[in-house]
Formats: sequence, structure tokens, C-alpha cells
Amino acid sequence: MSNAFVSLQKLSLAYGDNIVVPELDLDIKKGELIALLGPSGCGKTTTMRAIAGLLSPSTGKILIDGFDMTRTPANKRGIGLVFQSYALFPHLSAFENVAFGLRLKKMPKEEITSRVEQGLETVGLSHLANRKPAEMSGGQQQRLSLTRSLVMEPKVLLLDEPLSNLDARLRLDMRTELQRVQRDTGITMVFVTHDQTEALALADRIVLMNEGKIEQLGTPDELYNAPKTEFAANFIGFENIFEVVGSKIVGPDGSLPLSFEALPGHLAWRPGAVNIGTGDYQGTVSGVAFAGEQREYVLQSPLGQIKASTPATDPVYKLGEKITFGLPNESVLRLPN
Repeated sequence: MSNAFVSLQKLSLAYGDNIVVPELDLDIKKGELIALLGPSGCGKTTTMRAIAGLLSPSTGKILIDGFDMTRTPANKRGIGLVFQSYALFPHLSAFENVAFGLRLKKMPKEEITSRVEQGLETVGLSHLANRKPAEMSGGQQQRLSLTRSLVMEPKVLLLDEPLSNLDARLRLDMRTELQRVQRDTGITMVFVTHDQTEALALADRIVLMNEGKIEQLGTPDELYNAPKTEFAANFIGFENIFEVVGSKIVGPDGSLPLSFEALPGHLAWRPGAVNIGTGDYQGTVSGVAFAGEQREYVLQSPLGQIKASTPATDPVYKLGEKITFGLPNESVLRLPN
């Protein structure tokens, strides 16, 4: 018997005849912040919609807090939703936006006031209670949207790409805010994102999805440092992946002798692990970009394209320049066949 707070059991999801998620099994613990991560079309948002009750499964079960909610209407599941678009009422003040759902539940006026005031205080918006959404920044609107869901005291809070409309600085601030709110309230959160940085920064565990299936499930540290498949490695930043054939590594354009022994399978390196200006191989700089603290390079080699990065303070290599590079043994990821 599973002790999961949210349990998806052999869940199949489809749009018409198109099966998007085939027989997904996933257990989420109470108070856990879990990220559904993956590229567009991998099934993460579809899975979230099913948990919310916005999409009926073809087969399988959805259990929440021990109860079968598979056919329960969305408004009776105790689920909170925070959307990418915020979905705030433009004509209502911040206070009234948060109070709206509570009024629909016909709560006493005093309880509504207390919950709204406490909710706005939790996300640092008490001083903006009388402002309308248009008079607030994007980050403030996102916090308001979060508060509106939290005051309903949902069993589970679902967040669908909630930070994608914010600029880089606000995204960082909101990640910190989400972590704090989740820690203070202990609410179970499911966070949908295509951004690996967000997932790594926020989640207790990450569900990496590929074509409707779980490619890998683990902690951010496990996924980042020990991806188990070629897809997982490439998605999490090992952009140089080559096959081992005998004593050579083989890429899309050819092969090179391997400078160390390796079993059959695949070898992968992050761009930052590629040695530039030293090593056993030759390449030509076909791309270079300044990226703040580092400089990013694309090299053309007998293997094909090599992606590399160096500290921005290192010597700069120019487009068309022929340079040596190395793929060191000490920083390689070994992937089995």
C-alpha cells in the first residue's frame, strides 16, 4: 500500500486518438516540491492537467490523500492552480482578487478578511492590498496569483510554468519566494517547467519526462551529476555525446582515437569540461559568444560539432582559428548502451 500523498497509477492520457502519456506511475510525498521537467510536448503539462481534474484519463487512477479522485470534478479535488498568465481580475484590487474564491465559498466576512490579510503578508504584499493588477509589477502579480491559491488551503498546489513571463532577476526572486512559502506552509507542490535551472533550484525531486514517459526520477543532485540515459545527459547539459567503438569515439562526422580506455557505450562531456587550447585533438572555431562570466565556443572537428566554454578572463580565440582541444578522462560521463 503506497504512503504517497499524490499517486498516479498506470495513468494513460490522450487527446482523441493521440496517446500523450502511456501508463505513468508516480508517487509524490506529502509536503514535497516536485518538478515535472522536459521539452515541449513531453507530457508534463498534460499530466498536471490530469491531476487538476481538467483532463480525464483514458485508463489508470489518481489518488490524492488516499482518496480516488480519478473521476472527481476539478472543483472538488482541493487543488490550487497557479498559471503562467496569472489570470487575475483586472478590475479588482489585490485584496479582492485574493478574496474572490473565499467569497464564492460563502465564508464569514471576518474569516475572509483574516485569511486574505495573512496571505498578503506571507508574500509581502500587505502594502499593496488596494492596488489593481495593472498597478503592480510582474513579480508582484505572480505573488498575488500564488496567494489567491494558497488562501483556499488546497491539498496540492500545481504551478504551470509560473516564472516564464518574468525577467531573469525576478525569476530568481520568485524562486526564492516559492521555496520560502513552500517551507513555511508545508504544502505539496507540483511545478511544471521546461527550464532545468528552475527545476534544479526549486525541487526536492525532479521527474524528467520524454515522450510521455519518465526518463529519470531523482534529486536535483542525482539528475545533474548522474544522468542515466543519453536523453537525460543531453537535456541536463552534457552537450558533447559520442559513441565508443573499439578504441575510438565516433561522432556524426567521423571518429577520433580515444586517449583512455572505455567500455562500449557513450561518453559525454559538458562544455565547461572540454579543454580549449590544449589536448590531443584539432578543431576550428566556428562560433564564439560572450556570456558574462564565461565565453562559449563551437568547434568543428573530425567528430562533428564540439561545444566548449571557458572563463571570460581566458585568452579569446577568433572565428576561423584552428586550435587544439581535449576531452579529459577525469570529467567524462559514461553512459551504457
